[in-house]
Amino acid sequence: MGLTTIDEALELSEKEAKKLHKEYLNPGLVSIMGLIGFDKVYTYAEGSIIKDKEGKEFIDFLGGYGALNLGHNHSEVLAAVEKVKKLPNILQASLGVLPAVLAKNLAQITPGELRRSFFCNSGAEAVEGALKLARIATGKEKIVYCEGSFHGKTLGALSVTGREKYKKHFQPLIPGCQSIPFGDIESLEQKLKSNDTAAFIVECIQGEGGIIVPPTGYLKLARELCTKYDTLLIIDEIQTGLGRTGKMFACEHEEVVPDIMCLAKSLGGGIAPLGAYITTEKIHDKAYGGMEKSLLHTSTFGGNTYAAAAGVAALQAIINEDLPQQAYEKGEYLINKLKELQNRYPIIKEVRGKGLMIGLELKSANNGILNTISGGKLDDLANEYFASLVAGKLLNDHNIITAYTLNNPNVIRIEPPLNISYQYLDKLVYALEKIFNQSQSFIKLAFDNVKHIYKKS
Repeated sequence: MGLTTIDEALELSEKEAKKLHKEYLNPGLVSIMGLIGFDKVYTYAEGSIIKDKEGKEFIDFLGGYGALNLGHNHSEVLAAVEKVKKLPNILQASLGVLPAVLAKNLAQITPGELRRSFFCNSGAEAVEGALKLARIATGKEKIVYCEGSFHGKTLGALSVTGREKYKKHFQPLIPGCQSIPFGDIESLEQKLKSNDTAAFIVECIQGEGGIIVPPTGYLKLARELCTKYDTLLIIDEIQTGLGRTGKMFACEHEEVVPDIMCLAKSLGGGIAPLGAYITTEKIHDKAYGGMEKSLLHTSTFGGNTYAAAAGVAALQAIINEDLPQQAYEKGEYLINKLKELQNRYPIIKEVRGKGLMIGLELKSANNGILNTISGGKLDDLANEYFASLVAGKLLNDHNIITAYTLNNPNVIRIEPPLNISYQYLDKLVYALEKIFNQSQSFIKLAFDNVKHIYKKS
């Protein structure tokens, strides 16, 4: 048996690390990452900066898909975990101080009467818990969700996720889940008026859908309909929460209070895997009140001491650094700069978002060119990988890390740490301008890369 130690792991070369990924993790993913130049190995991270083994610096505009509002390895979060390292980390036969404090602090900063929290390890788990909570609290089965949404890939969360690509291989999913168009308030009322719906689950901004912002007033009207038809409103703030959109929670842009809110990603300060849902005392007690029902939904690692400590410190740092305001001001600055680029470069279809949750949608990769040349064979692959080619050029030519959104691969997501400097925002704009200024050669690059992908597929 040849077990590799931590010290040996840290000394592995990039080539050796890739080999292990291929042999023991996901060879297909390794191939995709290699095709677009994302198969690098990094050895250092702090704030918005990452370094490779050679010491080359990269600016992180991906931000862990919204998990790094505080940036990489925030000193105060690391210090908090260090302070509790002598405490029991996992001890179910006890009442830990840290999860209780974190729950209390969440109740202080969330809107309305949200008060009772449940801690878990990820956003998908938070959604699973929220769906179960809605069903047991209402006694109803049906869940309504939106097309284009993304709530996770576990079975329950996948059942309310709105892209068929991720669902078709796992049918049948959880029964009673029905989709409607995002932003369509009339479709929502049609689903709710039968009074048999446990919950409507919705993102304030669809992240993986392509950074889609709903019409103004949509969430407020959805809140009113849910109240009218005795349906619980679950708002998924996993990606939008904790300052990302310029408010502490994105639902606060319309002064909407959900019945259940899902959180994760930046809740752990970029250090610990930590998810949660928070609900009202009334709803929680309907579902899990009393000793008999108190253990119906649990998690072995949920609320462990290290993760809770990270959460407590993360909330404090977000408030101390006024990250929601930073996101608002920097988002306004960056969106305006990107819209100036849009006016000059037709390849940019749309710039949208709030705060530092921004989507840069590109027009079709080929405009018929790739499709004509290949007799239609490359069209789907071109659409699936085009934005990643821009992301690849940002990475390999300009040392800037981004990615495309899962449900809309023509959208480059821009979600840097909220405390990123304006200097780095300007570097992103400069890099994009350089890329789009070479549009003709870029179309050729797109064809060459997609052709290569097709041969490999």
